[in-house]
Amino acid sequence: MTPASSPSFIAALHTDRPAPDRAEKLALYGQFIGGWEMDAVLHREDGTTARGKGAIHFGWVLEGRAVQDVWILPDIFYGTTLRVWDPTIDAWHILWSDPMRQVYRRMIGRAQGADIVQDGEDENGTPVRWKFTEITAESFHWIAERATGDGAGWQRLVDFYARRVRA
Repeated sequence: MTPASSPSFIAALHTDRPAPDRAEKLALYGQFIGGWEMDAVLHREDGTTARGKGAIHFGWVLEGRAVQDVWILPDIFYGTTLRVWDPTIDAWHILWSDPMRQVYRRMIGRAQGADIVQDGEDENGTPVRWKFTEITAESFHWIAERATGDGAGWQRLVDFYARRVRA
């Protein structure tokens, strides 16, 4: 393919379906493909909360071999996640990037019962956990947690309550 005949960046990145050879495994995150609106609750260190409204957009990328999403909470963050299923570990590599706040996470995601749980570490090596729970075709609850200092439990950081947006 010559540069003049190559597809645009968006056309090369996005596709409208999962790769057939892994479609069943990709359904774990593929169920979220489309647009969502969300209500956010941010839990501060002092025990207070802040609230906001945002949007999430999920799409098929890389010839349907991955799911990419964009999470937008105005004035708080604007980031993207690349989610790639790895058959060698039967789990997902999760790569989050928020260039607005310079926050980056690498996690491993798996189904746990009816939920999806992603485990990783923050920049200080503290375990973090992100969960999709209460998943339906029209909504989900997303939770971010950090291990407590004593390692005995989890501290809630963020709750997102997402609702599907229909065109």
